[in-house]
Amino acid sequence: MAAAAEAVLKSRAEQVVRLAGLRDRLVDGILDAVPDTVETGERAGKVAGSAHLCFEGIESEALLFLLEDAGVYASAASSCSSGAQDPSHVLAAMGYDRALAGGSLRLSLGYETADADIDRALAVLPGAVARLRAYGTG
Repeated sequence: MAAAAEAVLKSRAEQVVRLAGLRDRLVDGILDAVPDTVETGERAGKVAGSAHLCFEGIESEALLFLLEDAGVYASAASSCSSGAQDPSHVLAAMGYDRALAGGSLRLSLGYETADADIDRALAVLPGAVARLRAYGTG
């Protein structure tokens, strides 16, 4: 255990910078490609491997289905409410309305996340949101 902790400490600073760059590219790409999308919270205060967005006019469960079908795995709401059916109480406390919070999506990045993973998410997510909005899932 000590050896593992030592190895993590040696690469931690580098990994934080790498993941923050990947996260920023992912979020900026989504914000550019998908109108009426809100990034929740202040990016500078977030964990480098965490991205959380809300999409106006969709339900996150439907989005998760389309993303998973395309090989992109994500979660709905905040990490402390994973699995809950109601919009996140955290988003409510932050002042986001219930309709917007119902279209929330959490994307997590980690040690093995690569540019190709970000490319895949950016290729799939805008079309999935557009499809749901066209069918009026919200």
